[in-house]
Amino acid sequence: MSTILSLAPQNVWKHFYSLTQIPRPSGHMEKITNFLVNFGKGLGLETLVDEAGNVIIRKPATPGMENRKGVILQAHMDMVPQKNNDTVHDFVNDPIETYVDGEWLKAKGTTLGADNGLGVAAIMAVLEANDLKHGPLEALITKDEETGMFGAFGLKPGTVKGEILLNLDSEDEGELYIGCAGGMDVTASLEYKEVAPEEGDIAIKVTVKGLRGGHSGLEINEGRANANKLLVRIVREAVATYEARLSCWAGGNMRNAIPREASAVVTIPAENEEELMGLISYCNELFNEEYSAIETPISVLAERVEMPAGQVPEEIQDNLIDAIFACQNGVTRMIPTVPDTVETSSNLAIITIGGGKAEVKILARSSSDSMKEYLTTSLECCFSMAGMKVAMTGGYSGWQPNVNSPILHAMKASYQKQFGVEPAVKVIHAGLECGIIGAIIPGLDMISFGPTLRSPHSPDERALIPTVQKFYDFLVATLEQTPLK
Repeated sequence: MSTILSLAPQNVWKHFYSLTQIPRPSGHMEKITNFLVNFGKGLGLETLVDEAGNVIIRKPATPGMENRKGVILQAHMDMVPQKNNDTVHDFVNDPIETYVDGEWLKAKGTTLGADNGLGVAAIMAVLEANDLKHGPLEALITKDEETGMFGAFGLKPGTVKGEILLNLDSEDEGELYIGCAGGMDVTASLEYKEVAPEEGDIAIKVTVKGLRGGHSGLEINEGRANANKLLVRIVREAVATYEARLSCWAGGNMRNAIPREASAVVTIPAENEEELMGLISYCNELFNEEYSAIETPISVLAERVEMPAGQVPEEIQDNLIDAIFACQNGVTRMIPTVPDTVETSSNLAIITIGGGKAEVKILARSSSDSMKEYLTTSLECCFSMAGMKVAMTGGYSGWQPNVNSPILHAMKASYQKQFGVEPAVKVIHAGLECGIIGAIIPGLDMISFGPTLRSPHSPDERALIPTVQKFYDFLVATLEQTPLK
């Protein structure tokens, strides 16, 4: 029996436990969709799946609350599949194993799925409860948020009827978010004809690993190391000094996760092996010194591997490496009027090179549309100069804050009454679905809030247990105090 089931509030944690038992990595929504549909229908509630794969469950108002504005409770069903290198786990088939560490709930070597499983669990608790007071409710549980917000993008006008949207997908209890960054996926690609390695060369695989990674929006301001950016420093020096040639590269696996690990196979003349190993040792010490206050120990490793059949032509290789080296990564600008909040950033997320094809994937974010355009254009210029084709996809605008929001004023007063302090009101540097849904359904009054999570999108993801009770109590009070129509 999981210790989750003994935590408070039990009506939320029991549903979160159920979610940990159902594999739900982005792109594999069949099991979780069926589970949620069966849950809604089992309660006797109107339940449907829309064309985009979102699950909608409707619960009528409790007696005497029919004159309140309709509320949409919104969360996403998928989770980011990340694991430590030494963890054996199949996200498509295996449940998440959890454990309690003091006041924190963690997973054993994988992401926890509290992002956004705790939001879904809270919605399930509200739908199941018979002792709450609330107006008309609609649960909107969206599909594949983490890989491109596909469920939110696919939502059709008229699918949901509510006037207020409560997004349960932020990570700091006691904070109300009224705006978020927009984003754009930038993909640079190039095809080439491989060439044979030089006679007498040997192949070395260089790996950078052990990084903290994390959420490429919420934690981009912490200056965490990016495995791709560290690796390119090694590869470029190896090419320039030790006659190395690039064969292949694999770094990162999610656009919205800071890369924790990257590796490249290079070939070098056998007589230069010792010097290359010296470079590896030097970079291992250098990177750990540079990031000693931010990262856990970084590992830079090198090992001989089987000689690859082909490698990148030299003139293409040099341009690729230079473009990766020059690529903007991290924070570009803070919001001038809110200087403690990131406005514009980019994450050099995924690099795959080999077999005649090179591809680089970057997630650019900004709460300013003009700065988002500036950043994406600069990234396009960087990779175009390397002869790569650059495509912009999945773009969405930020959610512009409304400080005069009626539900905001109601929730601030409610929080003050419940907990004796006023909640912080903020704009988040992450791609909440509110921006997309608000564009599809104009006029929605929207707030995002949630329990405290740390390091979502990494195996260090954890949930602060006491905040889940506060989060749920606040949600229940908010529903009871929903404004009149």
